[in-house]
Amino acid sequence: MPPDSSADLSVDHLADRIGGVERSKIRVMFDLARRLDDRDLVHLEIGEPDFDTPEHITEAAYGAARGGKTHYTPNAGTLELRRAIAKAAAKHGGDPVDPETEVVVTAGAMEALHLLMLTLVNPGDEVIVPSPSWPNYEMQVKLAGGRPIHTPLSAEQEFDLDPERIEDALSDDTAVVVLTTPSNPTGRVYDRDAVEAVVAAAADHDAYVIADEVYRRLTYTDRAPSLATATDHPNHVITVDSCSKSYAMTGWRVGWLIAPEEVATAVTTIHESTTACAASVSQHAAVAALTGPQAPVEEMRAAFGRRRDYVVDRIADIPKLSCPEPEGAFYAFVDVSKLRGSSFDIAKRLLYDYGVVTAPGEGFGDAGRGYLRLSFANSLERLETGLDRVETMVEKEEGPS
Repeated sequence: MPPDSSADLSVDHLADRIGGVERSKIRVMFDLARRLDDRDLVHLEIGEPDFDTPEHITEAAYGAARGGKTHYTPNAGTLELRRAIAKAAAKHGGDPVDPETEVVVTAGAMEALHLLMLTLVNPGDEVIVPSPSWPNYEMQVKLAGGRPIHTPLSAEQEFDLDPERIEDALSDDTAVVVLTTPSNPTGRVYDRDAVEAVVAAAADHDAYVIADEVYRRLTYTDRAPSLATATDHPNHVITVDSCSKSYAMTGWRVGWLIAPEEVATAVTTIHESTTACAASVSQHAAVAALTGPQAPVEEMRAAFGRRRDYVVDRIADIPKLSCPEPEGAFYAFVDVSKLRGSSFDIAKRLLYDYGVVTAPGEGFGDAGRGYLRLSFANSLERLETGLDRVETMVEKEEGPS
C-alpha cells in the first residue's frame, strides 16, 4: 500500500479563502463548554429556543415520512410550501409574491444568505453590515470574495439604525446592505422610516438590501414590519426567513428567500449544485408550521417576553452592568465594559470559574467590544441561576460599585 500522505498536508494545501475566515466566537464558547460537560453549566450562548417543536408540526412530518414523501423535491422547494410562504408574506401587505418564480426554499436561513452572497457579490464588491452584527454575515461575504464593511451603530442610541451612517458607507462598489430586524445581538427593532431611508439609498446605488427577518415574529412591543412592505423600492429588498426561531425548528433546517425572479432563478441554479433541495420531510413540517395553528408561536413569544423582563430587571440590579431593553429576538446585549478585561476574557472567566456560557461581544464586530450577548431562550429557573452566578462574579471580582 502507498504510504499515508495525509501527514504531509498543511494549510498550504487549503484554499486561500479559508485563511480569511474565523470561527464564530459563539461557537468557540459552545465548544469550550462541551469540554466541561461534567459540570452544571448554564447555557446562555446559543440562540436556540428551549421549547420542543409544536406537536402538529412533528405530526405532519411523521405523516409525510410514513406516506413516502421522502424523495427529492424541486430545487426551489415544494410548490405547496412556496405557496404557504407567499401567502404568509401577503398577510404583511406589499406587492403579491409569485410562489413559482420568486420563492426559494433552502436548508435554513443560513443557506439562503450564503446562496445570496454567492449570487449577488463579485470579488471585491462591498457588503455593508450595520454592527454589532451576527458574525456569519462577515464569513459569508468573505467566502464569496466580497469585502464586509462594518458600519458601527451608536451605543448611546441603543444601537438603533442610523441611515446617515449607512448612506455614508455606500459607494459604487456596494452590492448588498444587510439589515436584521429584530437585531441579533442587540434585540433592536429598526424604525420604519430609517429602514425606508436605507433602502432608498441602496436603490440609488443599484444595491440590494437583504432583510434577515428570522426573528420578526418574536417582538415584544409593536410587531416588526416586513422590510419589503416598509419601502417604495420593494424590488431592491430580498427577504430571508425560516421556521427555526419562531416555531422552535432549529434542527429541521428549513428556510427560504423571497426575491425578484432573476435573483431567485440564479439562486436556484447554485442551490442545485450544493444541496439540491431542503429536506423533503422538513418542508412538509414547514407547511404545517405556516398554515397550522399559530397559538404555540404566541405562547413561546409570551414566555420569551417574561424572560426578557426578568433579565433586564436583574441586569439593572447588578453593579457595573447595564443593557438596553430588547424589543425583539431573545438576546440581551449587556455592557460589561466596567469589568476587568475584554469581553472574551470575561466570557471565559464566567465559563471556567462560574459555570455560565455567554457569547463575547467582540465576536459581533468592533462595535460589540465591551459587551456580552446573553440568550434568554432558556427557562426562568436557569436564567435565575445563571444571573446569580454573574452577580457573584461581579461582586467577588470587582467589588462594590
